[in-house]
Amino acid sequence: MDQKDFKFKKKYGQNFLKDNTIPQKIIEISKIMEDSLVIEIGPGAGALTKLLAKKAKQVIAYEIDDSLEEILDHELLDFDNVHVVYDDFLKRNVQNDLHRYTYSHLYVIANLPYYITTPIITKLIEDSLNVEKIIVMVQKEVADRFSAKPKTKDYGSITVFLNYYFDIKKEFSVSRNCFVPKPNVDSCVLSFTKKDSLLTVTNSDVFFQLVRDSFQFKRKTLRNNLKKYDLQKIEEVLGKYDLDLNVRAEELSLEIFVEICNHL
Repeated sequence: MDQKDFKFKKKYGQNFLKDNTIPQKIIEISKIMEDSLVIEIGPGAGALTKLLAKKAKQVIAYEIDDSLEEILDHELLDFDNVHVVYDDFLKRNVQNDLHRYTYSHLYVIANLPYYITTPIITKLIEDSLNVEKIIVMVQKEVADRFSAKPKTKDYGSITVFLNYYFDIKKEFSVSRNCFVPKPNVDSCVLSFTKKDSLLTVTNSDVFFQLVRDSFQFKRKTLRNNLKKYDLQKIEEVLGKYDLDLNVRAEELSLEIFVEICNHL
């Protein structure tokens, strides 16, 4: 790819990797199994796509910028197991797209545009795609938030939401200097491994609403954030952990949120 000729589009958050060692490291930690289908979101100039195609049975890549079609056609000329969909991943019916494939394992591997990282991860969950592993490069601050532990400033509702479904691990950091054009922030590669079994939640809608409401005003206590709930029942659960309604949501683990939901 001749970077001088390509017009990078800020609206798509385009920052292409120029350090060829990073895609290779992503492949190594992905441990792609045989008979796998890999979803790639934002293939860009195809640096990672080519490596994925050598490991996976099939690759389906979603690229919103159709001006990259000529570049990707050239870069992927030697691979007949890659299908590029030129569309907005967030608007696709991905379940329908996957019906054409036969596979035993499903992965999502991507260098995600910073501005739509959370919507993409949320879509992967809400569309019930049964993804075994997600490997994504995201903004460092986003990585801190996704992988945060209770009682830390980065811990929030999205942390609880994601950790309900996945074991999340920071794999390695990526300097802003590895990209062209250079972004204003550093990045981090995260792995999301699907949990073998989920904690039992009697009503998932209540659970996720409870978590969102608990973090609605981060500096406020549960007593203030959860006024519309049965506070007596909430306090009964908190008491088991030597906590009360004056605690903030960031103090509570995933397990405590699940127990409060089920008790309600």
